[in-house]
Amino acid sequence: MDRLDAMQAFVAVADLKGFAAAARKLRLSPSGVTRLIAALEDRLGARLLQRTTRQVALTDAGARYLERIRRILADVEEAEIAAEGERARPTGRLVISAPVGFGRLHVSSVLTAYLKRHREVSAELRLEDRMINLVEEGVDLAVRIGHLADSSLVARHVGDMRRITVASPGYLKSRGEPKKPQDIATHDTIRFGATAGSTEWRFVEDGNEIRVDYAPRLSTNTADVAIQYAEAGGGLARVLAYQAAEAIKRGRLKIVLAKFERPPLPIHIVYPTSRLLSAKVRTFIDLVVDTSDWRFGR
Repeated sequence: MDRLDAMQAFVAVADLKGFAAAARKLRLSPSGVTRLIAALEDRLGARLLQRTTRQVALTDAGARYLERIRRILADVEEAEIAAEGERARPTGRLVISAPVGFGRLHVSSVLTAYLKRHREVSAELRLEDRMINLVEEGVDLAVRIGHLADSSLVARHVGDMRRITVASPGYLKSRGEPKKPQDIATHDTIRFGATAGSTEWRFVEDGNEIRVDYAPRLSTNTADVAIQYAEAGGGLARVLAYQAAEAIKRGRLKIVLAKFERPPLPIHIVYPTSRLLSAKVRTFIDLVVDTSDWRFGR
């Protein structure tokens, strides 16, 4: 048994809570991972994992062992990277995940500049409007808009995003501009969201939250459709600031109810916990911070 291989297999099973997922990550067969774990337990004389037909859980001994070998494996990785010079020179394949619209408009341009600068890196940009598991899906870093749930990921705050209410000048001229959130009840509205959910918009006045129910004339899961319909005079739409930035700049849409907006959403770059950040991830984050203005909260 290679002790380091067995340790890595144990960490993968513990993180992914399953032998099959760990085998996919390590590019081994499930039976091969099972043999490594069994050999490790035999060597230690202790049961590290509790197996059932539905799940895999750490034993008390396994939890203590996991904490120690994470440090050992991190030290080994650091020594190998230092020896290879990888920390000073970005190399390898960089996999990035980002929301579809924001990735297309803002992340892709940074990645283009990054690949021109770092010739030894190849990259994959995955654009998808869903929350992914970075470790399980082999993603190095992700751009996320919104408040983060507690997790084992490291987060770097790189910007802010307003949620704005917009309408076309023609619509506002014919229907009047809403002066307070409650006025929405007398207006046509457009619902934009990834899934069918609450038809409720939230605002803030004097530090107090205001919730306004609305009955949308159009519902869509695509920001482009919501914005196009708003530009055509379809009514009020609630979107993220970057999604309507071009239409606002060109005068096709106008922001309303700005003083009632909730605080901007944070934009983070997140990546799995590691004692030693790889050069390819570190240099991409540095490029975002140095060259990109992702402050859409103004």
